[in-house]
Amino acid sequence: MKRLYPDIGCYSSGYLETPDGHCLYFEESGNPDGFPVLYLHGGPGAGLATGYRRFFDANRYRIIGFDQRGCGRSKPFGSLDNNTTQHSLGDISLLRKQLGIHQWLLFGGSWGATLALLAAIAEPQSVTGMILRGVFLARQSDRDWFLSENGAAATLFPDHYATFTQGLTPPFTTKSVCEHYQKCFESADEVQRMDALKRWYVWEERLSKVSLPPGTGDVTCHYPINLMTSLAKLECHYLANQCFIPEGYILENIEKISHIPTTIVHGRYDVICSTKGAYTLHTALRNSTLQIVQEAGHSTSEPGIGLALCRATRDMSKFLKEKQQ
Repeated sequence: MKRLYPDIGCYSSGYLETPDGHCLYFEESGNPDGFPVLYLHGGPGAGLATGYRRFFDANRYRIIGFDQRGCGRSKPFGSLDNNTTQHSLGDISLLRKQLGIHQWLLFGGSWGATLALLAAIAEPQSVTGMILRGVFLARQSDRDWFLSENGAAATLFPDHYATFTQGLTPPFTTKSVCEHYQKCFESADEVQRMDALKRWYVWEERLSKVSLPPGTGDVTCHYPINLMTSLAKLECHYLANQCFIPEGYILENIEKISHIPTTIVHGRYDVICSTKGAYTLHTALRNSTLQIVQEAGHSTSEPGIGLALCRATRDMSKFLKEKQQ
């Protein structure tokens, strides 16, 4: 990634123990006296990515990141027990209180954007602002966009979709795809289980960028097994359960957060999360700005998206400083 802030290490890290058996890894970086910002990773199940701090000026921000349930360095790894959206929202609130933070900025991409919106709806008084990338509103139409045979992903990538749905009986709906993969992930046959984890991960990875990096070929194959496992299992688990929220919940509750200053960054050709969803959110949030990045898809490594996010955090820090004065 280019034109981002310098990478830094963390000055503090630890584990947050939940009342229901999970132990969540978290870390703090940047300026301890800076504006608190919570980085919410995507997936579900992706974990904290290397370099996520590079979207923030370390002199201005107190950067907080944590691995959500079942992924990254959190324990138990890959667990679906007590792993729902409501549990994650409780974790966010618990972490804020443990760190002694009254208000913070929420920064989330993809599923992280969904969690940011839901956390703000749950506790709007605790949020100073939001920066959202690759908006996912978790509606049926959003899930179908990614998984259904009639969705944009299958329409634009029919060859990859054929590989992804190999072994399924048509029609290929979001429900049938998730049910098939859930069975494969639980198979006693290790070869079948690993093949399913890889195919789910490769499907998302191929969709995330308009073009793959030079030298990777049409499909990249060498991925960390832990990342493949957590992302495939948790993402399927959440999508199979309608992300554990009622249909249309975010937009129906949007008035609770419409006053919160929000910056939305979205790739024009995002095949995982629809640009229309980002535009719909923008029109519903009266205090939001939307930047559609041309020639970009879903990933933060896409041209222009990383730069747009750095600009967003810079401008937000200026706004927060002016608000303090």
